Amino acid sequence: MKLSNNATLVALILLLARMTLSLNHAEDAPRDVTPIGAKWWPSEWGPTDERGAANRLTDEKVLEATRLIRKGKVYSLGRLYEHGMPLAGQRHFSLVIPGSPTGVAEGENGVVHHDEMFSGEIGQIGTQFDGLGHIGVRCEDDDYFYNGFRLSKFRAPYGLLKLGVHNAGPIFTRGVLLDIARLRGVNRMPIGDVITPEDIQSAMRKQNVTIRPGDVVLFRTGHGQLWMRDNDQFSKGEPGLGLAGAKWLIEQKIVMAGADTWAMEVVPSENPKRPFEVHQWLLAKNGIYILENIDLETLAADRVYEFAFIFAPLSLKGASGSPGNPIAVR
Repeated sequence: MKLSNNATLVALILLLARMTLSLNHAEDAPRDVTPIGAKWWPSEWGPTDERGAANRLTDEKVLEATRLIRKGKVYSLGRLYEHGMPLAGQRHFSLVIPGSPTGVAEGENGVVHHDEMFSGEIGQIGTQFDGLGHIGVRCEDDDYFYNGFRLSKFRAPYGLLKLGVHNAGPIFTRGVLLDIARLRGVNRMPIGDVITPEDIQSAMRKQNVTIRPGDVVLFRTGHGQLWMRDNDQFSKGEPGLGLAGAKWLIEQKIVMAGADTWAMEVVPSENPKRPFEVHQWLLAKNGIYILENIDLETLAADRVYEFAFIFAPLSLKGASGSPGNPIAVR
Protein backbone atom coordinates (compact mmCIF):
# COMPACT_ATOMS: atom_id res chain seq x y z
CA MET A 1 0.00 0.00 0.00
CA LYS A 2 1.43 3.36 -1.07
CA LEU A 3 1.09 6.21 1.45
CA SER A 4 0.43 9.79 0.36
CA ASN A 5 2.87 12.50 1.40
CA ASN A 6 0.43 13.67 4.08
CA ALA A 7 -0.06 10.13 5.38
CA THR A 8 3.70 9.62 5.46
CA LEU A 9 4.15 12.85 7.42
CA VAL A 10 1.48 11.83 9.93
CA ALA A 11 3.13 8.42 10.36
CA LEU A 12 6.51 10.03 11.01
CA ILE A 13 4.99 12.43 13.56
CA LEU A 14 3.33 9.53 15.39
CA LEU A 15 6.58 7.56 15.36
CA LEU A 16 8.51 10.51 16.78
CA ALA A 17 5.86 11.01 19.44
CA ARG A 18 6.11 7.38 20.50
CA MET A 19 9.92 7.63 20.62
CA THR A 20 9.75 10.80 22.72
CA LEU A 21 7.26 9.19 25.09
CA SER A 22 9.50 6.14 25.36
CA LEU A 23 12.55 8.27 26.16
CA ASN A 24 10.63 10.23 28.79
CA HIS A 25 9.54 7.02 30.50
CA ALA A 26 12.99 5.46 30.17
CA GLU A 27 14.30 7.76 32.87
CA ASP A 28 11.91 6.22 35.37
CA ALA A 29 12.00 2.70 33.98
CA PRO A 30 13.76 0.13 36.18
CA ARG A 31 17.06 -1.17 34.87
CA ASP A 32 17.21 -4.85 33.92
CA VAL A 33 20.97 -5.20 34.45
CA THR A 34 23.21 -3.54 37.06
CA PRO A 35 26.91 -3.87 37.96
CA ILE A 36 25.93 -6.54 40.50
CA GLY A 37 23.51 -8.50 38.34
CA ALA A 38 19.83 -8.35 37.54
CA LYS A 39 17.69 -5.62 39.07
CA TRP A 40 16.62 -6.52 42.59
CA TRP A 41 13.43 -4.52 42.98
CA PRO A 42 10.64 -4.49 43.91
CA SER A 43 11.34 -6.19 47.23
CA GLU A 44 9.30 -9.10 48.57
CA TRP A 45 7.57 -6.59 50.87
CA GLY A 46 6.36 -4.34 48.08
CA PRO A 47 7.72 -1.45 46.00
CA THR A 48 7.34 1.16 48.75
CA ASP A 49 8.97 -0.78 51.59
CA GLU A 50 11.84 0.92 53.44
CA ARG A 51 12.31 -1.57 56.30
CA GLY A 52 13.84 -4.51 54.46
CA ALA A 53 14.64 -7.69 56.37
CA ALA A 54 13.41 -6.12 59.62
CA ASN A 55 9.97 -7.17 58.35
CA ARG A 56 10.98 -10.69 59.44
CA LEU A 57 10.94 -9.62 63.09
CA THR A 58 7.57 -11.13 63.89
CA ASP A 59 5.93 -11.68 67.25
CA GLU A 60 6.92 -15.32 66.96
CA LYS A 61 10.61 -14.40 66.58
CA VAL A 62 10.46 -12.26 69.71
CA LEU A 63 8.88 -15.09 71.69
CA GLU A 64 11.43 -17.54 70.30
CA ALA A 65 14.20 -15.25 71.55
CA THR A 66 12.71 -14.93 75.03
CA ARG A 67 12.73 -18.71 75.41
CA LEU A 68 16.54 -18.65 75.04
CA ILE A 69 16.89 -16.60 78.25
CA ARG A 70 17.55 -19.17 80.96
CA LYS A 71 20.34 -17.70 83.11
CA GLY A 72 19.62 -13.98 82.91
CA LYS A 73 23.22 -13.13 82.00
CA VAL A 74 23.66 -10.03 79.85
CA TYR A 75 26.60 -9.53 77.46
CA SER A 76 27.42 -6.06 76.20
CA LEU A 77 28.68 -6.30 72.62
CA GLY A 78 29.29 -2.60 72.00
CA ARG A 79 32.66 -0.84 71.92
CA LEU A 80 33.47 2.21 74.01
CA TYR A 81 33.13 5.41 71.98
CA GLU A 82 36.32 7.28 72.83
CA HIS A 83 39.07 9.46 71.46
CA GLY A 84 41.69 7.38 69.64
CA MET A 85 39.43 4.53 68.55
CA PRO A 86 39.92 3.23 64.98
CA LEU A 87 38.15 5.35 62.39
CA ALA A 88 37.83 4.56 58.70
CA GLY A 89 39.06 7.10 56.16
CA GLN A 90 38.61 10.71 57.25
CA ARG A 91 35.79 10.04 59.70
CA HIS A 92 36.13 11.68 63.07
CA PHE A 93 34.84 11.57 66.62
CA SER A 94 34.85 14.38 69.14
CA LEU A 95 33.02 14.73 72.43
CA VAL A 96 33.62 17.74 74.68
CA ILE A 97 32.06 19.14 77.84
CA PRO A 98 31.54 22.89 77.29
CA GLY A 99 32.57 24.17 80.68
CA SER A 100 32.51 22.27 83.94
CA PRO A 101 29.94 22.55 85.20
CA THR A 102 28.10 23.55 82.04
CA GLY A 103 25.25 24.96 84.07
CA VAL A 104 25.96 27.22 87.05
CA ALA A 105 24.46 26.62 90.48
CA GLU A 106 20.76 27.46 90.74
CA GLY A 107 18.34 27.58 93.61
CA GLU A 108 18.90 27.04 97.29
CA ASN A 109 19.87 23.44 96.57
CA GLY A 110 22.78 24.52 94.33
CA VAL A 111 21.93 22.31 91.33
CA VAL A 112 24.63 22.14 88.64
CA HIS A 113 24.75 20.12 85.43
CA HIS A 114 26.94 18.95 82.55
CA ASP A 115 26.09 18.87 78.82
CA GLU A 116 28.20 17.48 76.03
CA MET A 117 28.83 18.51 72.44
CA PHE A 118 29.36 15.78 69.86
CA SER A 119 30.87 16.01 66.39
CA GLY A 120 31.34 13.05 64.05
CA GLU A 121 29.77 10.62 61.59
CA ILE A 122 27.35 9.43 64.22
CA GLY A 123 26.12 6.37 62.33
CA GLN A 124 29.46 5.21 60.91
CA ILE A 125 31.97 5.19 63.77
CA GLY A 126 32.70 2.69 66.55
CA THR A 127 30.08 0.00 66.96
CA GLN A 128 27.89 0.81 63.98
CA PHE A 129 24.62 -0.36 62.50
CA ASP A 130 24.45 0.05 58.72
CA GLY A 131 21.03 1.17 57.57
CA LEU A 132 19.60 0.62 54.10
CA GLY A 133 20.54 4.13 52.99
CA HIS A 134 24.24 3.45 53.58
CA ILE A 135 25.24 1.44 50.49
CA GLY A 136 23.99 1.53 46.91
CA VAL A 137 25.07 0.68 43.37
CA ARG A 138 26.11 3.20 40.73
CA CYS A 139 24.45 2.40 37.40
CA GLU A 140 24.59 4.33 34.13
CA ASP A 141 21.65 6.59 34.94
CA ASP A 142 21.61 6.83 38.73
CA ASP A 143 22.69 5.36 42.07
CA TYR A 144 20.28 2.60 43.11
CA PHE A 145 19.64 1.50 46.69
CA TYR A 146 17.39 -1.03 48.45
CA ASN A 147 14.09 -1.63 46.66
CA GLY A 148 15.30 0.29 43.62
CA PHE A 149 15.12 3.69 45.28
CA ARG A 150 17.14 6.16 43.22
CA LEU A 151 19.43 8.56 44.96
CA SER A 152 18.44 11.43 42.68
CA LYS A 153 14.92 11.10 44.09
CA PHE A 154 15.72 10.87 47.82
CA ARG A 155 18.99 12.70 48.49
CA ALA A 156 18.71 15.71 50.78
CA PRO A 157 21.27 17.72 52.76
CA TYR A 158 19.58 17.27 56.14
CA GLY A 159 18.76 13.56 56.03
CA LEU A 160 17.74 11.05 53.38
CA LEU A 161 14.11 11.25 52.24
CA LYS A 162 14.02 7.46 51.88
CA LEU A 163 15.69 4.55 53.68
CA GLY A 164 16.60 6.50 56.82
CA VAL A 165 17.74 4.29 59.69
CA HIS A 166 14.65 5.27 61.67
CA ASN A 167 12.68 2.86 59.48
CA ALA A 168 14.46 -0.20 60.91
CA GLY A 169 12.91 -0.06 64.37
CA PRO A 170 14.09 -2.04 67.41
CA ILE A 171 15.53 -5.51 66.89
CA PHE A 172 14.66 -8.28 69.35
CA THR A 173 15.25 -11.72 67.91
CA ARG A 174 17.27 -14.93 68.08
CA GLY A 175 21.01 -14.42 67.78
CA VAL A 176 23.64 -16.93 66.65
CA LEU A 177 27.39 -16.59 67.18
CA LEU A 178 29.68 -18.47 64.79
CA ASP A 179 33.22 -18.62 66.18
CA ILE A 180 35.19 -19.00 62.95
CA ALA A 181 38.52 -18.33 64.70
CA ARG A 182 37.91 -21.30 67.01
CA LEU A 183 36.88 -23.37 63.99
CA ARG A 184 40.18 -22.47 62.35
CA GLY A 185 42.06 -23.34 65.53
CA VAL A 186 43.56 -19.84 65.83
CA ASN A 187 43.30 -16.98 68.26
CA ARG A 188 42.95 -14.45 65.44
CA MET A 189 42.27 -15.01 61.75
CA PRO A 190 44.69 -13.27 59.37
CA ILE A 191 43.74 -10.29 57.24
CA GLY A 192 42.19 -11.48 53.97
CA ASP A 193 40.95 -14.82 55.33
CA VAL A 194 37.57 -15.50 53.68
CA ILE A 195 34.58 -16.98 55.51
CA THR A 196 32.89 -19.37 53.09
CA PRO A 197 29.56 -21.24 53.13
CA GLU A 198 31.52 -24.35 54.11
CA ASP A 199 32.97 -22.48 57.11
CA ILE A 200 29.50 -21.39 58.18
CA GLN A 201 28.09 -24.89 57.94
CA SER A 202 31.11 -26.46 59.67
CA ALA A 203 30.82 -23.98 62.56
CA MET A 204 27.11 -24.70 62.84
CA ARG A 205 27.78 -28.44 63.11
CA LYS A 206 30.63 -28.01 65.60
CA GLN A 207 28.59 -25.65 67.77
CA ASN A 208 25.33 -27.56 67.33
CA VAL A 209 23.34 -24.54 66.16
CA THR A 210 21.14 -23.76 63.19
CA ILE A 211 20.37 -20.55 61.31
CA ARG A 212 16.69 -19.71 60.84
CA PRO A 213 14.71 -16.97 59.09
CA GLY A 214 14.68 -13.78 61.11
CA ASP A 215 17.96 -14.52 62.93
CA VAL A 216 20.91 -12.23 63.57
CA VAL A 217 24.20 -13.98 62.74
CA LEU A 218 27.46 -12.76 64.32
CA PHE A 219 30.95 -13.84 63.26
CA ARG A 220 33.95 -13.93 65.59
CA THR A 221 37.24 -13.70 63.73
CA GLY A 222 39.44 -12.61 66.65
CA HIS A 223 40.39 -9.49 64.70
CA GLY A 224 38.55 -7.39 67.26
CA GLN A 225 41.28 -8.14 69.81
CA LEU A 226 43.37 -5.51 68.02
CA TRP A 227 40.88 -2.76 68.94
CA MET A 228 42.68 0.00 70.87
CA ARG A 229 45.74 -2.28 71.11
CA ASP A 230 47.04 -2.07 67.55
CA ASN A 231 44.73 0.26 65.64
CA ASP A 232 47.04 0.43 62.62
CA GLN A 233 46.92 -3.33 62.12
CA PHE A 234 43.20 -3.38 62.88
CA SER A 235 42.57 -0.84 60.13
CA LYS A 236 44.86 -2.34 57.46
CA GLY A 237 42.34 -4.97 56.44
CA GLU A 238 40.41 -7.82 57.98
CA PRO A 239 39.21 -11.39 57.72
CA GLY A 240 35.54 -11.63 56.98
CA LEU A 241 32.55 -12.87 55.06
CA GLY A 242 33.05 -13.63 51.38
CA LEU A 243 30.44 -13.17 48.66
CA ALA A 244 29.52 -16.86 48.48
CA GLY A 245 28.99 -16.90 52.24
CA ALA A 246 26.84 -13.79 52.01
CA LYS A 247 24.68 -15.37 49.32
CA TRP A 248 24.24 -18.46 51.48
CA LEU A 249 23.07 -16.29 54.39
CA ILE A 250 20.68 -14.44 52.09
CA GLU A 251 19.05 -17.78 51.26
CA GLN A 252 18.49 -18.37 54.98
CA LYS A 253 16.51 -15.09 55.16
CA ILE A 254 18.37 -13.59 58.10
CA VAL A 255 17.76 -10.06 59.40
CA MET A 256 21.34 -8.97 60.05
CA ALA A 257 24.97 -10.10 59.90
CA GLY A 258 27.65 -8.71 62.20
CA ALA A 259 31.28 -9.20 63.17
CA ASP A 260 34.16 -8.05 65.35
CA THR A 261 35.62 -6.16 62.37
CA TRP A 262 35.09 -2.73 60.84
CA ALA A 263 33.45 -3.90 57.59
CA MET A 264 32.13 -7.39 58.47
CA GLU A 265 33.21 -8.62 55.02
CA VAL A 266 36.70 -9.62 54.01
CA VAL A 267 39.13 -6.76 53.19
CA PRO A 268 40.90 -6.72 50.76
CA SER A 269 37.97 -7.98 48.72
CA GLU A 270 38.17 -11.30 46.95
CA ASN A 271 38.09 -9.38 43.67
CA PRO A 272 40.10 -6.14 44.01
CA LYS A 273 38.00 -4.59 41.25
CA ARG A 274 34.78 -5.16 43.22
CA PRO A 275 35.25 -3.68 46.72
CA PHE A 276 32.57 -4.09 49.41
CA GLU A 277 30.30 -6.14 47.18
CA VAL A 278 29.03 -8.11 50.18
CA HIS A 279 27.60 -4.84 51.51
CA GLN A 280 25.80 -4.31 48.22
CA TRP A 281 24.31 -7.80 48.21
CA LEU A 282 23.14 -7.66 51.82
CA LEU A 283 21.98 -4.06 52.15
CA ALA A 284 20.99 -2.91 48.65
CA LYS A 285 19.80 -6.14 47.07
CA ASN A 286 18.22 -7.86 50.06
CA GLY A 287 17.60 -5.31 52.81
CA ILE A 288 19.73 -7.26 55.31
CA TYR A 289 21.39 -5.04 57.90
CA ILE A 290 25.07 -5.08 58.95
CA LEU A 291 26.55 -4.56 62.44
CA GLU A 292 30.27 -3.76 62.70
CA ASN A 293 32.92 -3.33 65.38
CA ILE A 294 31.26 -5.46 68.02
CA ASP A 295 33.02 -7.13 70.95
CA LEU A 296 32.46 -10.89 70.87
CA GLU A 297 35.31 -12.08 73.09
CA THR A 298 33.38 -12.70 76.31
CA LEU A 299 30.46 -14.27 74.48
CA ALA A 300 32.86 -16.61 72.67
CA ALA A 301 34.87 -17.41 75.80
CA ASP A 302 31.65 -18.58 77.49
CA ARG A 303 30.74 -20.50 74.31
CA VAL A 304 27.36 -18.83 74.11
CA TYR A 305 26.30 -19.63 70.56
CA GLU A 306 22.54 -19.05 70.78
CA PHE A 307 20.92 -16.16 72.65
CA ALA A 308 18.34 -13.41 72.68
CA PHE A 309 19.72 -10.48 70.70
CA ILE A 310 18.59 -6.92 71.37
CA PHE A 311 19.50 -3.71 69.59
CA ALA A 312 17.60 -0.46 69.13
CA PRO A 313 19.04 1.87 66.47
CA LEU A 314 18.71 5.53 67.37
CA SER A 315 15.68 7.07 65.71
CA LEU A 316 17.77 9.43 63.59
CA LYS A 317 15.44 10.48 60.80
CA GLY A 318 17.16 10.21 57.44
CA ALA A 319 20.48 8.88 58.82
CA SER A 320 22.49 6.19 57.03
CA GLY A 321 23.29 4.29 60.23
CA SER A 322 23.30 4.34 64.00
CA PRO A 323 25.63 3.91 66.94
CA GLY A 324 24.57 1.78 69.87
CA ASN A 325 25.27 -0.98 72.34
CA PRO A 326 23.87 -4.33 71.17
CA ILE A 327 23.39 -6.94 73.87
CA ALA A 328 23.07 -10.70 74.06
CA VAL A 329 21.08 -12.36 76.84
CA ARG A 330 21.29 -16.04 77.71
